[in-house]
Amino acid sequence: MDDPHNPRPGHALPDHVAGSGTLDRLVDTARDYARSAAADNTLTAYGKDWAHFARWCRMRGTDPLPPSPELIGLYITDCVSPQGKALSVSTIERRLSGLAWGYRQRGFELDRKDRHISAVLAGIRRKHARPPVQKEAILAEEICAMVATLPFDLRGLRDRAMLLLGYAGGLRRSEIVSLDVQKDDTPDSGGWIEFLEGGLLLTLNAKTGWREVEVGRGSSDQTCPVHALEQWLSFAKIDFGPVFVRTSRDGKRAQEARLTDKHVARLIKQTVLAAGLRPDLPEKERLALYSGHSLRAGLASSAEVDERYVQKHLGHASAEMTRRYQRRRDRFRVNLTKAAGL
Repeated sequence: MDDPHNPRPGHALPDHVAGSGTLDRLVDTARDYARSAAADNTLTAYGKDWAHFARWCRMRGTDPLPPSPELIGLYITDCVSPQGKALSVSTIERRLSGLAWGYRQRGFELDRKDRHISAVLAGIRRKHARPPVQKEAILAEEICAMVATLPFDLRGLRDRAMLLLGYAGGLRRSEIVSLDVQKDDTPDSGGWIEFLEGGLLLTLNAKTGWREVEVGRGSSDQTCPVHALEQWLSFAKIDFGPVFVRTSRDGKRAQEARLTDKHVARLIKQTVLAAGLRPDLPEKERLALYSGHSLRAGLASSAEVDERYVQKHLGHASAEMTRRYQRRRDRFRVNLTKAAGL
């Protein structure tokens, strides 16, 4: 008998067609595609959301199956007013997405529009919603100061290329580490690079689908992302597979293992401290202020070009999303008050 708390297979064949080897292979392939519908980090978060809900149910002597809108309404109420730290509204909304995913894996559908859920969530939003906390943008002079703290050994060349490419490309940290040298080099590739006369062309399998990002050459070799990447690939002797890989313990040889996006996060925080950014704040607050998104926000805030070019570069579907990344901009360049005759 199936465990009701564990996901059922995503695709099951009816009894009258089961047993066909060809169809069984297609079922396996379909499951692989279904797993690829969301990023690994998202699926991990959804799994944790379901585990938290299931544990909450057990502690109250109830069962998470089948879905009960009344029970879930009580759950999200407890999430925002627990004995300990209350969850943010955005985290509660993510938890609901995780529960909907968890129920689908178990053959059920969760109606999030049911009044026992929607009315409670609307009240939580009204009472507890806060403006989103934005990470600090790393501006041009600051990224230059950060890369200047890195040594010129093999590991330093790699980290310099990662920071400059991530900044100039406006890349997410997962996009940086998922790059391969060429198309189809590895099964887990998230894109590849191509050196052109004027710079670098990145083809990315990004969050919103496939897109191309053009990274031009910089004004000097010290700050040029294309030159930094050429140096790293040359000295690391990499012409196939992942672009950014681990180095040996002595830092003299490139290894085959691809870096994870956590390395980018650690690198940013490490170089922020080394460069002395925001010395007015205690170290703990400085570290909390910067993340991988600081690179994307830095490019959006520093690039003095028409907004639509920044939007295309970052792969945003709307100009409003791009404006969220622009920490400094001429907010009153278009003055509708004067345009209206006042």
